[in-house]
Amino acid sequence: MAQRLRSLALSLWICLVSAGLAFAADANGPRASAADPSQQVLVLLRLPPEHLRPNTSYGDSYGDGMGRDARRRVATRLAHAHGLVLVTDWPMPLLGVDCYILSVPADQSPARVAELLSRDPGVAWSQPMNIYHAQAAALTHNDPLFRVQPAAHAWRLADLHQIATGRSVRVAVIDSMVERTHPDLIGQVDVSQNFVPERPETPEDHGTGVAGVIAARADNGIGIAGVAPHARLMALRACWQQPATPPSRGVSTLCDSLDLAKALHFAITRNAQIINLSLSGPPDPLLGKLLDVAITRGVTVVSAYDRGLPGGGFPASYPGVVAVVDSASGPPIPGVLSAPGRDVPTTQPGSRWYFVDGSSYAAAHVSGLFALLRERAPSWRTSSLMVMARTTGAIDTCATLLRASGPCDCACAHASVSSTTNLP
Repeated sequence: MAQRLRSLALSLWICLVSAGLAFAADANGPRASAADPSQQVLVLLRLPPEHLRPNTSYGDSYGDGMGRDARRRVATRLAHAHGLVLVTDWPMPLLGVDCYILSVPADQSPARVAELLSRDPGVAWSQPMNIYHAQAAALTHNDPLFRVQPAAHAWRLADLHQIATGRSVRVAVIDSMVERTHPDLIGQVDVSQNFVPERPETPEDHGTGVAGVIAARADNGIGIAGVAPHARLMALRACWQQPATPPSRGVSTLCDSLDLAKALHFAITRNAQIINLSLSGPPDPLLGKLLDVAITRGVTVVSAYDRGLPGGGFPASYPGVVAVVDSASGPPIPGVLSAPGRDVPTTQPGSRWYFVDGSSYAAAHVSGLFALLRERAPSWRTSSLMVMARTTGAIDTCATLLRASGPCDCACAHASVSSTTNLP
């Protein structure tokens, strides 16, 4: 009998606690959805100086256990005080911060919540989770391509490859998932890392296409030749593919602030020489600080220019980033490189090749070109010495590569420099 009474009391207690929790949730209004990045904010909490940390080692793990527990308690306190949900966290030692992700109720503005959180004395800064879009147009063809590459003619790829092939230059492709087993990409990817683990791990169109433009294998009898076929790729998945709206546009590729920041942090700490960001969106403080670190360390950052956004969007508009636009999308833009981005054949999932369009692929061409340049002149990190055709504003790739490598005895060593000028 006593045992039954204890069981009944325990059941009643559980019911009361559950009812209390449900009441508290209702009292706080609409609950935050942890799955919607557009309703999330990032809270950056400062790390102690390295000489004050119990363990200053870092290799994608964290030795500062006691300090991290304290920062998590701060994040938990902030979440409770503002009616938010603490989702997860990620260390950013390059910036001296821990990044905490909090979900915001559907009836509140993430921008307003971030502004309030930034006022807390323990917070370095807070910001909304921004969303970025890959700069690829809808596919215009649905057939594999084996022969036609705009850059093969406009850029004289075969001649360029007599001078350089990008040998051993490390190029980070921060994008959707790359199909590493594609016959034109086998052996081209040295490092593969997924920073979007909650999404299905299947090869995706945009990342696979960008990787192919940069570094598809040459002289293997199939498919295409990448601009830098001997470059070493770091395939860093920070974006995901989803059906576009309307469905007639196929699929779209999206990324958010946190996943991009994780991939950037990884690329910088793994000594990438070139980082390709074929995407565009709103300005972002966290990403901007990581770009500053990358550029200061001599990394060449290449981004797609979006003609529909002010300044071409972010990160193309960020100081030090090389902005690239599809040469067929409109007139030249001062200070912006143009490259092939229309009817470009490239690798696609399923061991196929399709035609693609957009500034995403123009940026990939320029990342490949930088790999050629850095093979010949490792200190060449910006577009300031690019040689441009006077009449069209297009990159004179032969003259540019010759400038980087000095006199050479190859097919493209023609006297084209006399008809060109430097990029302003």
